[in-house]
Amino acid sequence: MDIFFQDPTAIPLPPDEVRIKELRAEPWFDNRRVRIYMEVTPFQKRPNGEIIIRNPAGVEVAHASIIETISPRMEITLHMRGALQAGNYIASATIYYVKKSEVEEEQAENYADPERRVVVDTGQVEFTLPVSLD
Repeated sequence: MDIFFQDPTAIPLPPDEVRIKELRAEPWFDNRRVRIYMEVTPFQKRPNGEIIIRNPAGVEVAHASIIETISPRMEITLHMRGALQAGNYIASATIYYVKKSEVEEEQAENYADPERRVVVDTGQVEFTLPVSLD
């Protein structure tokens, strides 16, 4: 499979060398949605990802899965669940590949099984929701 990138000088890396280059979290004006921007290094094999947002108490309020992205630059809007609190939130990102044999068929459950994941990089960024959430 050929993957074409905008930058001709970018050298695609093997799975174990793929890294998160940039991770940003920007709350929308309504404080219920957060724009996540993530950029990874160029890759030879399409990586998977997971983004989790936790509130100041450490409770998960948003979650997104990325399956075999074709682009090293990703923008995702996550909607936060439940009652929101003012304070510092943490957006965590994980980049991983699924371990499978060559004869194994592509099955959706492989992506969800933590035992089959080979994590190559993680990152996190903090953002703040203001005191007034009205």
